[in-house]
Amino acid sequence: MQRTLKSAIGCTGVGLHTGRKIAMTLHPAGADTGIRIRRTDLPSQPTIPVNWKNVVDTRMATTVSDGNGASVGTIEHLMAALAGMHIDNAVIDVDGSEIPVMDGSAAPFVFLVECAGVAEQDSPRRAIRILRKVTVRDTDRSISLMPGQGFTVRFEIDFDSQAIDRQALSVQLVNGTFKNELARARTFGFAHEVDALRRAGLALGGSLDNAIVINGNRVLNKEGLRFSDEFVRHKIIDFVGDLYLAGAPIIGEAQCACSGHALNHRLLSALFADERAWCWSELTAEDFAHGAAPTWAESAVAAHA
Repeated sequence: MQRTLKSAIGCTGVGLHTGRKIAMTLHPAGADTGIRIRRTDLPSQPTIPVNWKNVVDTRMATTVSDGNGASVGTIEHLMAALAGMHIDNAVIDVDGSEIPVMDGSAAPFVFLVECAGVAEQDSPRRAIRILRKVTVRDTDRSISLMPGQGFTVRFEIDFDSQAIDRQALSVQLVNGTFKNELARARTFGFAHEVDALRRAGLALGGSLDNAIVINGNRVLNKEGLRFSDEFVRHKIIDFVGDLYLAGAPIIGEAQCACSGHALNHRLLSALFADERAWCWSELTAEDFAHGAAPTWAESAVAAHA
């Protein structure tokens, strides 16, 4: 069944790109609401449905807009946590144009969901089942989404830095995998890019407290890495968060090579442009109870109702 929060819960933090202090509150929401972000700092308090059609910027983060001037950026870590914790419906209040970055990972948002508690709702949860392979490419970057059981992500990165080098990881997002294996992985950047990013109005709130910073072949953070392959784990967080903008969980297998926010968004655009590539499926209680290699019951409604 669909899930929401049991109670409201809030936090404050700094915007990674704006550098401004931001207060955020997660609220329960009714079945079939989806994820919505409300800008409480604007006069009309506009609400933005968080879905791929409302993406307006993918430079260094994912930003959504209501089409009337209100936007919220850096949503991917929060969206990944909501996906990983199976939260279908929530209204998120923010008093700024960005979700707070916290420590640069998804773990603080997982913690918020756990503290608020999870409530099961009366409506069945639907997923987007992949029926045929969809691929998008951009020079040496690519993503393929193909049929499969559950949701498996295979991700590979390759950076010209010995601190990162080439890393690859495959994870199936069941049985707490997101919380235990991915959530704590932090965002990262290179010291030599900081000045250019800040001239472009980006990374104004970035620091060693909320990002891994690499200088040449060295990690500057005194505490080091949380995982030996923390970089590829964080890229999977970004991917999971961006794909949750599909509006429902994905049932299939993703193979990603060096992809980022822009290509992640292109993948959703390509998927929904091909009606033969997907259909709606209803999840059964047993699917989540056992969590491995589930069988998916097709929805009684038409495939694209």
